[in-house]
Amino acid sequence: MVQRTGSRRRKTRSKLSKNVAEKGKIKIRNYLQNFKESDKVVLVAEPAVQGGMHHPRFQGLAGEIVNKQGSCYKVKIKDGNKEKMVVIHPIHLRKR
Repeated sequence: MVQRTGSRRRKTRSKLSKNVAEKGKIKIRNYLQNFKESDKVVLVAEPAVQGGMHHPRFQGLAGEIVNKQGSCYKVKIKDGNKEKMVVIHPIHLRKR
């Protein structure tokens, strides 16, 4: 098989970049926000923090918090007909 070139951030110039007005310091409350189980969240990547980021194909999808794993959260999302579990840092999550 042919080996894939590049990483998962490949071809995401507009998807994983910030608007000029949004550039600057990251708000600490977004970094330390808490969620409860069964909270509805939207996956919105924070490009300045690469750790705990979801795959770009899940950008903008809504999901449900299942439980906490360390400082991250397990989020159940629907990708087509399949339900998937994604572990995401809270800076990449927004309340729905």
